[in-house]
Amino acid sequence: MAQLTLFFCQKSDGKGGKYMKAFLILEDGTVFEGTSIGSAREVISEIVFNTSMTGYLEVLTDPSYAGQAVAMTYPLIGNYGVTPDMESDRPWVEGYIVRELSRVSSNFRCQGTVQDFLADHGIPGIAGVDTRALTKILREKGTMNGMITTDGGYRLEEVIPRLKAYQAGDVVGRATCKSASTLKGKGKRVALLDLGAKKNIAKSLQARGCGVTIYPAHTTAEEILNTHPDGIMLSNGPGDPKECQGIIQEIRKLYESGAPIFAICLGHQLMALANGADTYKMKYGHRGGNHPVKDLETGRVYISSQNHGYVVDVKHLPPSVAVPSFCNVNDGTNEGLRYTNKPVFTVQFHPEACPGPLDSGYLFDKFIQMMGGSSNAKESRN
Repeated sequence: MAQLTLFFCQKSDGKGGKYMKAFLILEDGTVFEGTSIGSAREVISEIVFNTSMTGYLEVLTDPSYAGQAVAMTYPLIGNYGVTPDMESDRPWVEGYIVRELSRVSSNFRCQGTVQDFLADHGIPGIAGVDTRALTKILREKGTMNGMITTDGGYRLEEVIPRLKAYQAGDVVGRATCKSASTLKGKGKRVALLDLGAKKNIAKSLQARGCGVTIYPAHTTAEEILNTHPDGIMLSNGPGDPKECQGIIQEIRKLYESGAPIFAICLGHQLMALANGADTYKMKYGHRGGNHPVKDLETGRVYISSQNHGYVVDVKHLPPSVAVPSFCNVNDGTNEGLRYTNKPVFTVQFHPEACPGPLDSGYLFDKFIQMMGGSSNAKESRN
C-alpha cells in the first residue's frame, strides 16, 4: 500500500497581527472588513483581481503588479505555502486580498507561509473578504483605487479624495533591473529589454539554447544594437504604456534596425505605440490563466495566461505597418500583431505563462526560427 506523506510548515503569526481587523476601502465608498495579514502598514493602490486557481507565488512576484493590490478570486490561498516558484526575487504587489488564507501549508518544497512571506517583505493584506462581491463591483464599475488599512477610525470623507488622487508613478523604473546581466547559452544571442520582466521569459529562451543579456528598461537602442544581438525581446511590465515615452522612442529605433523582435504584454503595447497605434485602459483588464485567444491565421484557439489592464487599439494602424494576429475570444480585443515589413511580431498574452498553460510556448520557437536558428526546447517550471 502506497504511503502518503504530508509536509507541513507553519510559522507562528507575530508579523502582521493575524487577529487584527483590517479594512479595504474603495474609491466609490464601498468598505470591506476582514483580518489583517502580512504587514499592518497602510497602503493605497489600484485594486485588480486575478482568476488563477493556482500560482499565487508567481502572481505575488510578477513585476507587472507594481502599483496594484491583487484580489484572488479563488477562495483558498496559501495551501501549499511559499515554494521556489517565483518570477522575481521579491513580491511586487502593493497589497493582497483573499477570501481565506490557509492556516496549514502542505508541500514537499514548502519554505514558509504566505502570511510570513508578506510580512517579511512589508506587504499588507486582508483576509476574510467576500472576493466574489468585490470582483462583481470591479467588473460592473471598473478597476478603481483602494486602501488597505488597520485603522478603524478612518473617515470616508478624508480617505476617498486620497484614493481618487492616487497615481502609480514610474512603475517601470521601479520594476526593471538596475544593471545588465547575462545568462549563458550556446545558441542565438538575445537582448532582453527588461520592462518588468518575469524570470520565465529568460528561462524560456535559455531552454532553447539562447544566451540572454538582460538590459534595464531605459537602455538606449544604440547600446543594445552595438552588441549585434541575433534578436531582441521586449518584456512584460507594469503601468500605463503611454507613460513610457522615452522608452517608446528607443523601441522605434530598434524596430527600424531590422533586427528580429518578439514582444510580450507591455512590450507589445510599446511597439504598437512606436508605430502609430493607440492604447486604452480596459474596464477591468485580463488577469488569470484561462483566457482564450484565437490565432487569426489558422483559426486555432489557445488558452493563455494574461495580466494586463491596457490594450492596443488597432483601428488607426494601417495594414502596411502591421496586421492583427490574435484576438481575445471573450471580448474581441487585440491579442497580437504581425508587422508587415519587418521581422517583428508581438503578443498581449504570456507564452512563458507561470502561472498558466504553456499552450502558446511555440511562439518562442517561432522567434528562434526568425533569428535563423532551430529550437529544441526543454521547458521547465523553475
